[in-house]
Amino acid sequence: MTENSISSDLLVVGGGIAGITAAVEAAETGLTVTLVEKNSFIGGKVAQFNQYFPKLCPPSCGLEINIRRLRTNPAIKLLTLAEVTKVEKQNGKEKAEVKLNPRYVNELCTSCGECVKVCPEERPNDFNYGMDKTKAIYIPDENSYPARYVIDMNSCKGTSCNKCVEVCQYNAIDLDDKEKSITIEAGAIIWATGWEPYDASKLEILGFGEFPDVVTNVMMERLAAPNGPTKGEILRPSTKEKINSVAFVQCAGSRDEDHLEYCSSICCLSSLKQAKYIREQYPDAEIHFHYIDIRSNGILEEFYNSVKEDDKLHFHRGKVAKVIKDSSSDKLVVEAEDSLTGNLMQNKVEMVVLATGMESTAKKLPIDKSLVDEMGFLKSNNDELIGCGVSTKPKEVAAVVQEATGSVLKAINTIRGN
Repeated sequence: MTENSISSDLLVVGGGIAGITAAVEAAETGLTVTLVEKNSFIGGKVAQFNQYFPKLCPPSCGLEINIRRLRTNPAIKLLTLAEVTKVEKQNGKEKAEVKLNPRYVNELCTSCGECVKVCPEERPNDFNYGMDKTKAIYIPDENSYPARYVIDMNSCKGTSCNKCVEVCQYNAIDLDDKEKSITIEAGAIIWATGWEPYDASKLEILGFGEFPDVVTNVMMERLAAPNGPTKGEILRPSTKEKINSVAFVQCAGSRDEDHLEYCSSICCLSSLKQAKYIREQYPDAEIHFHYIDIRSNGILEEFYNSVKEDDKLHFHRGKVAKVIKDSSSDKLVVEAEDSLTGNLMQNKVEMVVLATGMESTAKKLPIDKSLVDEMGFLKSNNDELIGCGVSTKPKEVAAVVQEATGSVLKAINTIRGN
């Protein structure tokens, strides 16, 4: 490694559960690995979950051991706030240009938190999908790795304030930190760039953005999480009160030619999991589940069968037409057709959860667009590209981990010229 370049056997792009798995598995076979992540922390969407399948355990269950494997392996070089801007092949090697965005906090940071106490500025907390705020200098989550603060310069006043610099006894804050660029040369690249939730604001008829009590499935995960904006207590966003009735709207923007044409495969089970979160906190809450059809792949069928026995969980087959505010109360009205009876129904509830789909970030990558399919996912069944995780198609965490391990085997063959 030099100041402006790194040479590794393998470059892994994306530091979610897929990228972390690929990096540690590759390094433990003897490869040198550079792992780049655009955020200030690794763990991806899994780090933001309350629980995940198949064991319904918290994210620390799987991430903690893998981050320890990564942290203690000298063969892995981790770069956060790093974005690949260009890739080309030269002399049989992959050459990637990477932009390193400034963190404004260096390796001397001990996470003591004194800087946060004096910071006068706030920002929306994107880790919690904007449902609360942090100071301009922040750590995304108490379990984040690297455990080092970062400054949001869109909110910080910079040197005109300087309070965090004055209070830091470790000289860890550099408000003049600049963007840098480096070149990474590798024998192969694994693309593990993950997904983003579909933008619910595009679903105007479902009330997201208009009514605060309409939230998305990823927001519900944060509401249920002990490290979330309400410390795990699921409360009605508009009043911060306990809830008595909830509606889950499946395929919110999915299987729709105007939005996402495909099924994300995990949304039905994720909503049923979240229904279980609610029932555990509110045994008397009535839950309405509006669906087109229930998709529960493989071993997850058993989970579906167990949850559907709940007599407080009411299933309604039919796509939701709209969500409106009831003029005679403070409740929301979910209007939908019951395709089994042909009747139009209106359910009054206090909260609506939209099951938005998984949208691949692959179309934003600096690669040949012929390697991205019509739905925006990487075409992984070719010799020109190695993809894994949700960058190739929607899937649950267990399948992501399996595919990440398989991608390492393909990378080894590529590096060795087999």
